[in-house]
Amino acid sequence: MEDLAERLAAIRGVVAVALGGSRARGTQHADSDWDFGLYYRGAISAADVRALGFAGTVVEPGEWGPMMNGGAWLTVDGARVDLLYRDLDVVEHWTREAEAGRFRRYWVEGYVAGMPTYALAGELALNRVLAGSLPRPVFTGALRETAVRNWRSSRDFSLMLAETAEARDDATYCAGLLARATIAEAHARLAARGEWALNEKGIVARAGLIVPALDVATVRAALDG
Repeated sequence: MEDLAERLAAIRGVVAVALGGSRARGTQHADSDWDFGLYYRGAISAADVRALGFAGTVVEPGEWGPMMNGGAWLTVDGARVDLLYRDLDVVEHWTREAEAGRFRRYWVEGYVAGMPTYALAGELALNRVLAGSLPRPVFTGALRETAVRNWRSSRDFSLMLAETAEARDDATYCAGLLARATIAEAHARLAARGEWALNEKGIVARAGLIVPALDVATVRAALDG
């Protein structure tokens, strides 16, 4: 993978390569994939990624939306490798916003409560730089304050809608809202501790929440505990 990092760094436009995911934090399993962030200025070409010659799927920049951007799912010497494009101008913008306590949420595949823009700053804070140099943001007091407030506002609104859905026997909609409320509270608790949340995988357990069932009374009691 060291050789791969060098080849990724040589792609036109790339100014830094970072190892992300569980391998960057030392929590990987034997079958964990390899996640690399390709930080670029100006533009990056999917054709240049395909030219590496690895089997897999490569998409154009922007194809996965404004936050996730784009990337590739590859197989390299039998290992699963994920590449994520990161436009450094975009990343630096949202990092400055996060430091000032401002962020937005975007709907992104794989997220229930939404991807906060400060996740891009969190990647910089947690990932391991393999080539080039990248800033290392901190979770500021301003971000703690606004993140806790905004996530709990989302939690409360979802719970209110869930109560109406439950009364109307709209079970699927109700369950979705309760999951969203639970994850929003998990985000709030992590933000209160000044911990970055890059995605929602395992976030409820990480926040110390125990939700035995997805009904309004049970979830409300768990989130208020």
